[in-house]
Amino acid sequence: MSLVKKELITIKAGMVELEGALELPGHAVGIVLFAHGSGSSRFSQRNNYVAAALHGAQIGSLLLDLLTTREDEEYQTRFDVDLLTRRLDAASHWLRFSEAMQALPLGLFGASTGAAAALQLAAMDGNEIAAVVSRGGRPDLAGHLALAKVKAPTLLIVGGDDDTVLALNRDAYALLACEKRLEVVSGATHLFEEPGKLQIVSSLATDWFFRHFQAWQNERSRDGSCDRL
Repeated sequence: MSLVKKELITIKAGMVELEGALELPGHAVGIVLFAHGSGSSRFSQRNNYVAAALHGAQIGSLLLDLLTTREDEEYQTRFDVDLLTRRLDAASHWLRFSEAMQALPLGLFGASTGAAAALQLAAMDGNEIAAVVSRGGRPDLAGHLALAKVKAPTLLIVGGDDDTVLALNRDAYALLACEKRLEVVSGATHLFEEPGKLQIVSSLATDWFFRHFQAWQNERSRDGSCDRL
């Protein structure tokens, strides 16, 4: 598979500019916006591993630094979910108004605190988000009201040995009223560093996005709508 679009981009978000890495396969069936966790960035090896698996299924990716270098040095800013959500929203608007991507279904992939931001954005955007995946996320930080408003099909992936986060995900799962699924990866800890565990995450995420991107496109075709604008 050849990549027809691979570039570094800059997105204006309020008073700052966010740097990101965009990859869009030929004949893409959708695009996934990544929201990294605290202390991570667009260079995250785990998120890039998942993104590579998505490319193999003709799904594009945008890995974005949601915080500036200075902001990322501050503990409180790392856990400012509302700020992360605003930054993620700016990136989603950028994608929606890009000629090459405005007709593609949009998915969100969040890790750790990024998962909370992804779910808050999904709650805000209603049917505009085609699917959400959380990897070792903190969906509880999105808040009860936001979780109840999420309409996008949501997959929560948690390590079976990540006891505290697993309990938080189960609580959040109960609050979701959308199509949902909780996948517990046996023998995996929080970062899915054990052999083969991240591969399982990538496969689960790819299947979830691909299936729901197809459903999103089919629904828009029936409605006679060709894009999200």
